[in-house]
Amino acid sequence: MKYNTNPKNGDKLSVLGYGCMRFGGDSIATSFTGRFDAKKAENLIVSAVEKGINYFDTAYVYAGSEELLGNTLKKHDLRDKVYIATKMPLIMCRKAEDLDKFFDAHLKRLQTEYIDYYLLHMLTDMKTWNTLCEWGIKEWVQKKKASGQIKNFGFSFHGAQDEFLALLDAYEWDFCQIQYNYSDENYQAGVKGLKAAAAKGIPVMIMEPLLGGKLAKNLPEKAVERFKQTNPDLSPAAWGFKWLYNQPEVTVVLSGMNEMNQLEDNVAIANTAKHGMLTEEDINTIADVKKIFNDSYKVHCTGCHYCIPCPAGVNIPACFTAYNTRHSISKSQGWLQYCMSTMLNDKPSYASLCKQCGKCEKHCPQNLPIRENLKEVSKEFEGVRFNVMKRIVPFFVKKKK
Repeated sequence: MKYNTNPKNGDKLSVLGYGCMRFGGDSIATSFTGRFDAKKAENLIVSAVEKGINYFDTAYVYAGSEELLGNTLKKHDLRDKVYIATKMPLIMCRKAEDLDKFFDAHLKRLQTEYIDYYLLHMLTDMKTWNTLCEWGIKEWVQKKKASGQIKNFGFSFHGAQDEFLALLDAYEWDFCQIQYNYSDENYQAGVKGLKAAAAKGIPVMIMEPLLGGKLAKNLPEKAVERFKQTNPDLSPAAWGFKWLYNQPEVTVVLSGMNEMNQLEDNVAIANTAKHGMLTEEDINTIADVKKIFNDSYKVHCTGCHYCIPCPAGVNIPACFTAYNTRHSISKSQGWLQYCMSTMLNDKPSYASLCKQCGKCEKHCPQNLPIRENLKEVSKEFEGVRFNVMKRIVPFFVKKKK
């Protein structure tokens, strides 16, 4: 495993980090129910450490994740071999006293006396930071550091670039975490934010390196063929990781690995990591693929599920997945996917059920105009054929039960 040195404290951090939001489950939804395949996740964690991964990223809101990670590290006596990163759920904080309440819960769940890399989860703007300062966040962190309970303090970001740059100057951060991949390098903090943080000597951890797996599994065939023209032996996922490892400002790239073959493949890619590893031909290839992907991909939803449950019952991520499938793969496949994911359940969950309340948009890390996008999804899919089916399907669903 290759390692990057944290310039602030000398920690040797594996270039590939383990994102624990999705591990060991059949789908991302497990992150919000806690129904992980515990044994499978345990095997993945242990194997990851054996292969040299030493940075594990979890969060309070990833139901069951902290407990599973804590149990595994204790059971296999691995705590001293890894750096644990977890996050304060700002969305759940209402007063200063909540800081200690949630932090104590982290320690209990993770069965540890300290957090190596502690983040404010989804800090998006200076307004939120100023409120935290009024609560005494700076003094609180200082005390936690003095007691040894927090080793490094940072934030994960989902907001506008100017807010990110302002936040960098607002405090002496130990590290930060941003969404960054070749499909949207100027989105949110973007490349400008990445370089600004690195210029301050702040380690940058990368989340969504493959846009929720879409740059690995859901590329248009034309894009896949373009990659193969340059190097038939590299997978789309490998291209995405290499694009990141190519940049010296990137410290750790997080990946949520659900299967052993994913872990093995990603470790193999990480073992080749080197700044400046891409040729001019490689860079041009990725630029071509980026254009193909962005032209076909309508809604840049990562499938994080922060937008649900919807009060009206809309399965927002499923709607957007089907919509993107229609435009990037085929109309028929997208339509079938939409019908299956929004009608073959206990309750219908299609886009036209949206009541325009806006609750989803308050929680979306991507700041997507979800309500407007759902209107487009409804317009695209819910024609005469769909309306006939939604009258018939419930009868068969009930009969099956």
